[in-house]
Amino acid sequence: MAAVYAPDGDGLDDRVPFLARLEREDRVSLLGLGRELSFAPRTPLLRQDEPSAYVLLIAGGWTKVTTSAPNGYEALHALRGPGDIVGESAALTGRPRSATVTALSPVQAVVVGHEKFRAFLAGSARVSLALLALTADRTRAADRRSLEFAAMTVRERFAVLLLDLAHTHGGRTDEGIELDIPLSKQELAGAVGASREMVQRLLKDLRERGIVLTGRRAMVIVRPDALRRIARAQDSVRPVVRHEAPFSP
Repeated sequence: MAAVYAPDGDGLDDRVPFLARLEREDRVSLLGLGRELSFAPRTPLLRQDEPSAYVLLIAGGWTKVTTSAPNGYEALHALRGPGDIVGESAALTGRPRSATVTALSPVQAVVVGHEKFRAFLAGSARVSLALLALTADRTRAADRRSLEFAAMTVRERFAVLLLDLAHTHGGRTDEGIELDIPLSKQELAGAVGASREMVQRLLKDLRERGIVLTGRRAMVIVRPDALRRIARAQDSVRPVVRHEAPFSP
């Protein structure tokens, strides 16, 4: 059977979720080890620093991955969606959870206990290598993102974020590109390393210039061309949050 995943030229395929990297037979076998759970929006699936006993394979819906500093600041690292795996790091190391994963929409997931998950990996070099490749891709993409974002202003980082969300979570409307992922101002701030107040000021400026329209947990990008000019047209910039490639069980 042909593999369902192959890396692209730069090897930074952190957008390709775990299940999409597996052969169909491996995917079906792994999902068969667990049981299905449902989570309501804004419900934590995993909590930072808590002990770990299972991994979750997301079948439907979207989640955010965040970490919290002692002073209460919350950084948004990624969006995980259909086909992705969360909680695998703690499963492999036996350490407490390194991040919190929270549902942004209704989420359906398959929960697999640590012992079953590790035994499955031990019995399949193919799946183990796919998980290793996913980890490597995420690490390389995060390193590259950190380097590129360090050279940009908050305003430029915010423009890049909105453009990426428009590309991965946007739908065309009469007014423009509506983002279908419900991120708050605090979550947007956590994605670009800024304060909520800074994001409010940036959004106010973008609204006044007719670049975006905003509502309660809703945003429409009216002039993506203006955002690209703000972002200095840095096509090489990797997204702060990512969209998952589709997969089929």
